[in-house]
Amino acid sequence: MALMRFSSWNVNGFRAVSAKPDWAWFASSGSDVIGLQETKVSPGQLRDAQREPEGWHAFWSSSVVKKGYSGVAVFSRRRPLAVEAELPDPDYQGEGRVLHLEFPELHFFNIYFPNGGEEVSKGVFRRVPYKMGFFNAFFDYAEQLREDKPIVVCGDFNISHRAIDLARPRENELNTGFLPEERAWMDGFVQAGYVDTFRLVHGEQAGAYSWWSYKTRARERNIGWRLDYFFVSEELKDHVRDAWIEDGVYGSDHCPVGLALDV
Repeated sequence: MALMRFSSWNVNGFRAVSAKPDWAWFASSGSDVIGLQETKVSPGQLRDAQREPEGWHAFWSSSVVKKGYSGVAVFSRRRPLAVEAELPDPDYQGEGRVLHLEFPELHFFNIYFPNGGEEVSKGVFRRVPYKMGFFNAFFDYAEQLREDKPIVVCGDFNISHRAIDLARPRENELNTGFLPEERAWMDGFVQAGYVDTFRLVHGEQAGAYSWWSYKTRARERNIGWRLDYFFVSEELKDHVRDAWIEDGVYGSDHCPVGLALDV
C-alpha cells in the first residue's frame, strides 16, 4: 500500500487567494491531490503557471451560467485514469461544481455543493430545493460508481451535520446549512455507508470548524461552522490514517481540510 494525502479548500476566489502570502500553503501542503472550491475563475483568465503548476496535473470546471461564480479545480501528482466535470443529471449541470477523477484504486470527487440561497420567508430559502436535488443526484451517481470501486468525496458541503459541528446550533436551526432536511440528508448519507473521516479520527472533538463569517470577527472568537468534509465509502474506513482541519491557514473565510489514506 501507499499513503495518499488529499487536501480540500474553499478558496473563495482563486485569483484573490493566490495573490496572498497565505497561498504558500499550496506548495508546502505535502498533498498528492488538492481540491479547491469556489474558484470563481475560468482557466483562460489565469497565467500558465497558475493554471497548471509544475509537477501537477490540473483540472478546472467553471460556471457557464454566470461568470465569476462557483467553480472547482483539482491538482493531482498522479495522472488519473479519467476525469469528468459535472454530474450526469442535466438538471444539475452548468455551475462548475463537480470534478470527478478516477484512479485505479478509487473514485475521487471534489464538489462545491450549492448553498440554500436567500431567505424568502422564515426558515424557507430559495435554493434549498435545488440544493437537495443536487445532493440526491450526487448520491445516486456515487452509488452507481461504488459498485466498481470505493468513493472519496471532499468539498464544501454547505451543511453542518450535527450540533457539535457549529458554534451556535440553537440560533441556527432555521438557517440554511443547519435545516432539518439538510441534516437529514447527511444522516442518510452516513447510514448508506459513507464515513465522516474527521469524526472517525477525532471523535466528538468540539470547536472544530472550517468556516467563519467575515462579519463580527467570528474567526478570532472561533464562532464557526464545519462545512468542509472528507467522506469515504465504508470499504475504505480501515484505510484512513489521519484526517485534519488546518484552522491556522488563512486567506479565505474557509480553511483547508485533509485526509491521509492508504491505497
